[in-house]
Amino acid sequence: MNNNKKLLEGYRALIDIAHDLTSTLDLDLLLGRIINSAVKITEAEAASILLYDDAGKQLFFQAATNLDSPEMRGLIVPLQGSIAGWIVLNRQTVRTEDVHTDPRHFSHIERVTQFKTGSLIGVPLITKEKVVGVLEVLNKKMGNFDDTDENLLTGLAAQAAVAIENTRLFQQSDLIAEFVHELRNPLTSISAATFMMLKPELSMEQRQKLGQSIHAESTRLNDLATSFLDVARLESGRVQYNTNKFDLQTLLEECGILMQTRADDSHIHIQLDIPQALPMIEADREKIKQVIMNLLSNAIKYNSNGGMVRIGARAYSSEVMIQIEDYGIGIPDYAIPHLFEKFFRVKSSEDQVVGTGLGLSICKQIIQGHGGRIEVKSISGEGTTFSVFIPIYATKTS
Repeated sequence: MNNNKKLLEGYRALIDIAHDLTSTLDLDLLLGRIINSAVKITEAEAASILLYDDAGKQLFFQAATNLDSPEMRGLIVPLQGSIAGWIVLNRQTVRTEDVHTDPRHFSHIERVTQFKTGSLIGVPLITKEKVVGVLEVLNKKMGNFDDTDENLLTGLAAQAAVAIENTRLFQQSDLIAEFVHELRNPLTSISAATFMMLKPELSMEQRQKLGQSIHAESTRLNDLATSFLDVARLESGRVQYNTNKFDLQTLLEECGILMQTRADDSHIHIQLDIPQALPMIEADREKIKQVIMNLLSNAIKYNSNGGMVRIGARAYSSEVMIQIEDYGIGIPDYAIPHLFEKFFRVKSSEDQVVGTGLGLSICKQIIQGHGGRIEVKSISGEGTTFSVFIPIYATKTS
């Protein structure tokens, strides 16, 4: 195919791609469509997108084909000493037949991903004079990347930058609106309590009760702010997964011991049902611990006084399953499909148990970031079981 015909067909493809990119406001879905389109129009082996945080002056991986693994998402790439960093700082395209001959090449990426890079085109993602990130295609399947490939990728990058920025702005405004809405209840409670405390006729006992209320609502505000930041980082892709091999049995026992102290207040017993032969898993230990602790906290909060929580685990050929089971109040059927939505709380229990409504959303995003999944089964009035499935090894393509 001659270059003119290839370019014409490529531009026709870009028109179709433009409609596809504007049809979603889900950032992960959008980035997936961009990199798949980049691979197709340039006949490349792989593609990746790095997003740029201008406030923090950081460049980090957010999406890739053939390279996606937990430790790669959120991986920071230096602005100085990398091709992508040079593209951001200079707002110019880079095209090379062999990255290893380029002194700007950041070789750490190959060691992390175990993906061998040869030829590359990298173009800046720019909209309204603002650098959003970098779009790269790697390893031309036949021959070398040419001017037509570069022109097509530049055209795609122009569309992609606008779509990415619009999606991020939508997500930020949506999340901030939800956060502000959730702030109102604790702030209203604190305002009412402080107003009442100014009344001279109040007894010391009444003042103490109001002080306890203010303390509880302040703690709730702090938890809400912490959880909000976790969600914002996860949704923006700025969370880097630091994967390493660790003993899952030891982690589960550790979490059980830590949470037993809290469970003792409600006379709840945490039972460990963990086989001795669990395999080592390759994941971010602290993030997995965060998920388990959150699920255990919920199992205790929504349990019956004097009840029990069971921590179970089972190994399969390529993944492990962790189960957190309680015998508490259960979850109504109508609420199950909404459990992992941000700020969602079950109506029947939101006045009885303090919470932010963000914990399960954070858990789901962490587990999905590891290539796993999280499931829930519950019977109202009898109890709930959360099952977390995690790949034994971080997904890598050699």
